Order: sequence, then structure tokens, then C-alpha cells
Amino acid sequence: MPPSAERRKGFRPHYDQRGIKERLTAAVGGQARHGSGIAIASRMEGTDVTTKKAERLRLDAATEELALRMWRQFIRPYRGRLVLAILLMGVVAATTGAYPLLIEKSYTMFEAQDPRMLLLVPAAIIAVTTLKAVSLYAQTVMTAAVVQRVITDVRMAMFGHLLTADLAQLQAAPTGTLTSRFINDVEQIRNALTRTLTGLVRDILTVVALVGAMFYLDWLLSLIVFVLYPLAAIPIVRIGRHLRRVSRQTQAQVGDMTSLLTESLAGARMVKTFHLEDYERRRAADAFEANYALTMKATRQRSRLDPMLEVLGGVAVAAVIAFAGWRMATGAGTVGEFTGFIGALLIAAQPVRAIGTLNTALQEGLAAAQRIFELIDRKPAIADRPGAVPLRVERAGIRLEGVQFAYEEGAATLKDLTLDVPPGSRVALVGRSGAGKSTVFNLIPRLYDVTGGRVLIDGQDVRDVTLASLRRAVAVVSQDTVLFNDTVRANIAFGRPDADPGAIEAAARAAAAHDFIAALPEGYDTVIGDRGLKLSGGERQRLALARAFLKDAPILLLDEATSALDSESERLVQAALDRLTQGRTTLVIAHRLATVRTADRIVVMEQGQVVEQGTHDALLAAGGAYARLCRLQFGEEGVAAG
Repeated sequence: MPPSAERRKGFRPHYDQRGIKERLTAAVGGQARHGSGIAIASRMEGTDVTTKKAERLRLDAATEELALRMWRQFIRPYRGRLVLAILLMGVVAATTGAYPLLIEKSYTMFEAQDPRMLLLVPAAIIAVTTLKAVSLYAQTVMTAAVVQRVITDVRMAMFGHLLTADLAQLQAAPTGTLTSRFINDVEQIRNALTRTLTGLVRDILTVVALVGAMFYLDWLLSLIVFVLYPLAAIPIVRIGRHLRRVSRQTQAQVGDMTSLLTESLAGARMVKTFHLEDYERRRAADAFEANYALTMKATRQRSRLDPMLEVLGGVAVAAVIAFAGWRMATGAGTVGEFTGFIGALLIAAQPVRAIGTLNTALQEGLAAAQRIFELIDRKPAIADRPGAVPLRVERAGIRLEGVQFAYEEGAATLKDLTLDVPPGSRVALVGRSGAGKSTVFNLIPRLYDVTGGRVLIDGQDVRDVTLASLRRAVAVVSQDTVLFNDTVRANIAFGRPDADPGAIEAAARAAAAHDFIAALPEGYDTVIGDRGLKLSGGERQRLALARAFLKDAPILLLDEATSALDSESERLVQAALDRLTQGRTTLVIAHRLATVRTADRIVVMEQGQVVEQGTHDALLAAGGAYARLCRLQFGEEGVAAG
């Protein structure tokens, strides 16, 4: 049996309430025997009813709140275009409602053998259909423009939030999950808006026009239809509520599936190297099967509506035909009126069915909107305090004073850390992985906030100054070079988008990057590919240095900027780094101790604390933690030579 078949055979729903009740009843029954188990099961049944009722009330309140918020925040700015689109829908509805009247008039003129029918009826039909066609086109384009503007605004609101979100929030959510919000969730909203604006408004207006024609032709037959069709509202509402819950689960699962695919494809080299194809195939198959189960669950709910409406429509037509036949047999009605009425009823069947199925699309869209608003409403913890002032950089001295920090509660990363980085000096942080070096880097530009103590720049607490002024004062060059699928020029100017071409070229020359840039097919206008993959590691690193040169910030953070480079690239990058650090306060993270021997001061960290600091020679002579690190990297002979 193939793996997918085994999974299908063994698939169990996540929310099997009946199974939970049985297990709980059995567990309690083992202690209190039969009577108490039955009592508990009965109480749980009653609890289910209460819970479902409360859930329905919450769902109804949330629906109203979500719809009002979508209107206020995203749709209302385009109400002028929306009004015009609705007027066009009114024209479409009116022309549709004219069809049964034209049928009735034509039949009457045929019976009377009126000679005017050869000219008037065809001319009227052409005029009505032309007016409807033009109005339908204009309304469709206008509505699509409104919907796309709303969708664009939703995406911009999401993206704007993510740009200001805390780093911890961004790192907690897999990239695939966030991507799914932009694509799948927004697509659900787009579908719901399109169906609501075109379907609900236009179809309701069309049904109103056709109902008017039906009452004009025969009010008794119209009453029969009006008694039958409202019965469909009960199952439609129930199915819609259930579908909204399923849709929310499906959208969350699609996010997980997108994240899995992103991880697998991004790590293709690792997957192949470790021969993990079968493992990844099983992971993907599990995700696809879960998506299949949820999709089919939603499909079964959604597919129940059309058959219900089909049967109800058939019952209505049968009742009308039976009643109309009886009336004509008694001489109370005409064939023309009956033909026009049946025409109106059949034309109305499509918009009535569309209105009936609209609730499913609306509930799916509301579930997506709820997920998106949850993302947008998450307030960043790292933000400007009330009364924050611009940072005044005079000498660019840095001081960490009694700093404590923990990424997770109960697991301290920094413990009462005090560290001074004098203005214009070059201080290196060394130590084993997990010692807290990168955390220090994250605290200076406020990517995270301290949980105790203070981080000061020229005596100013970084929490009391504006984020914009603080981050303008800091430049970062790390081993993980971040480049974009854009031109060389745009990548260098990333920190200063308004820089002129001369300044960009000067920064590239200072970073020893101008020569290789000039040799590229289009020079500074060459697109370097996703993450700069068209460039070598050394070239990417020099572009990052050029970016730092152009930003010209007084504080420089270097995170192992020469790691993973060949000797020639390292020589070029190191020479550029020496130029870049001149006159700047520089903090360096280094795992390769050979790169920090010339630092003004070396700070050794262990378990979130400073255990010793001094120059390279002084620390070697002390024979402490730094000397042990050197012996691990260079051996006794290497340390002696150093």
C-alpha cells in the first residue's frame, strides 16, 4: 500500500469531540463506575449545546465587527467609485427585469397578429441587450478596480506592519506562513469582496427587478415563490458558519505547507547532501494530505448548497406550473402572462442561487480578514516612547550598564553585564557560541530591549531616543550578507536611497569593490540576482562594506565580516575594514581570533558575562579564558608565535 493510502486509511480528524467524550467517560467510569460516567457524558452533551450557542453569538458579533472594519479602513475611501458601480448595477438589473415584460408583450402581439411586432419587438430587444452589455462591462471594470485597490491597501497595511514589527515576532513566524497571508488569505478576501460587490448588490438588484416584473404579471404566482425560497436561508446560514471555521483551519494549514515548501527548496543543497529526499517527501506528503482533508471538508460543506437550491427551484417551478395550469383551465390567466412569468422565474434562478452561495465565500473571506487583522493589530514592543527625542551623537561612546536580557523567561542570556566602548575605539567580543555576543549587538540598535539595566550612547538611554535617529547612527556588516535582487547601485544605496552616483562610486572604491563592479556586464546597473547569487562571497561582502561606507554612521558593528572568504578576498575585505573603522566607534564579534589581535581591547564573554578584557598580549600573558581560546584555535606553537 502506498504511503498516501496508509495516511488516508489512518487519518483521524483533529477535533473528534465524540472520541474525547468517550475517553473521558471511560476514564471517570473506571473510578465511579457506571452512574457517574453517564452523568458526566450527559453534562458534556449539555455543555456542547451551550458552547455551540456561545460560539454562534461570538461568530455573529465578529462578523459584524470584521465587516464594519473592512468598510471603515479599506473600502470607504473608494465609496465614490463604489456608488458609480452600484448605479451601473442598477441599470444591468433593470434591463434584466425588462426581459420577461418583452416576452409577455411579444406573445400578446403575436396572438393579436399586430404588424408592429416585426419592428418594435426586435428593436426593443436590441436596445435593451446593448444597454445591458455596455453597463455590465463598465460595472465589471469599475468593481474590479475598487476591489484591487482595496486588496493593494490590505497588502500595504500588512507589509507596513511587518516593517515595524519586532524582530522577535518576525523570527517566530516562518517566512512561508507570512507569505501565505499575503497570497492565500488576501486572495480569499479578494474573492469575497468581488462576490459581495458584484454578486450581492447586482444579484439583489436583479432579483428585485425580476420580482417586480413577476408581481406585475401575476401577483398570486409570485406569492407561491416567495413562500418557498426563504426556506433555503436556514441551511445556508448554518453551512456558512461551519465553513468559516473550516476555512480558518485550512488557511492556517496552507501557511504551514508554504513554510515547509520554502524550507525544503531553500535547503535543497543540504537535503541532497544528507540524502534526505525520502524524509522531505514524507513531510510534504503529510502536509498535502492534511490540506486535502481540510479542502475536502470545506468542499463537502460548500457543495451542499447548489443541490438544495436546485431542488427548491424545481419545487417552485412545479408549483407555479401546476397552479398556473389550473388558473388557465378556469380562464383566469393568459398564456402570455404565464410565459412571461416563467421566463422571469427562470432568469431569477441564477442570481438567487448566486446569493445563496455567496455566504460561503463571505465566511471564507471573513476568516481570512480575521487572520490578517490579528497580524496588523499586533503592537510592536520596540517603539518610540512618548517624548522620545533624536539621538545626539557627539563622540559615539557606548556603555552597557548592568544589562540583563532573556529571549525566553527563565533563561537569561546576559547577566548583569557592564561594558564600555570608548569613542573611536575598536573593541572585540570573543567567546564560545552562546556567550551572548550577538545579543549585545542586537541591543545597541534596539532590535530587542533590555530586561534590566541600560544601554547608553553618549550618556543617552537608547530607549529614550527615536528609533530612526538611533538606527541612522549605527551601521552593521555581518557574515550573512543581505543583498536584494536589484542593481548593484540600488544595493549599495540601500542605507541611503537619496545618494548620488558619485557618492555610491566613492563608497564602492573605498570598499575595494569598484573594479569588479566595472567589469560586470552593465556595471553599477547590473542586477545581481536573488540574494546576490551572481556574485562571489568576497564580492557580496565588499558590496555590504560599500553600503556601510555610504551610510557613514559613527557607530559600526562588525559581525565576523571576513568569515568564509578565501585568502585574496579576505585580504581585500580586511583592508577595506581597516579604512572603514577609522574614526568610528567599532564593536567586533570574532570567532577567528587572528582577526582581532590589533583591537584596542578584547572582551572575553562566557555565559552572558564579561570574564576578562584587555589587549591581545596582556590577555595571553594572563593565561586565562582568552589564552585557552587561542590554544584551542592555534595550538601551543601558534600562541607562542602570536
